[in-house]
Amino acid sequence: MRFYLLTALVVVAVQAQTLTGNADNGKRLFLKNGCYQCHGYAGQGGLGGARLAQTKLPLVAFTAYVRNPAPGGMPPYRAKVMSDQELADVWAYIKTFPEPPPVKSIPLLNQ
Repeated sequence: MRFYLLTALVVVAVQAQTLTGNADNGKRLFLKNGCYQCHGYAGQGGLGGARLAQTKLPLVAFTAYVRNPAPGGMPPYRAKVMSDQELADVWAYIKTFPEPPPVKSIPLLNQ
């Protein structure tokens, strides 16, 4: 059993390294699959989902987590729901989220 799991993870890692994402399609998928409902439209996160904006996760780790999330968290998105290419597209879209403004530029936080 462990051998098959390890083999599957290696296959996902190799495939994810060779994919390039399309951010426009990623945005469409992010909205279509309801990712925004928990993670927010700008990937800011919230009560229902982790912050995605400015993620440091490489595509391989992102794909592995989306396929097999921690118990009690988000539902798994298997290849039947989102292909590896579609996950690469979503990841490319997430990487377009802008950096938040510096704290010093927000007057209310500097009173």
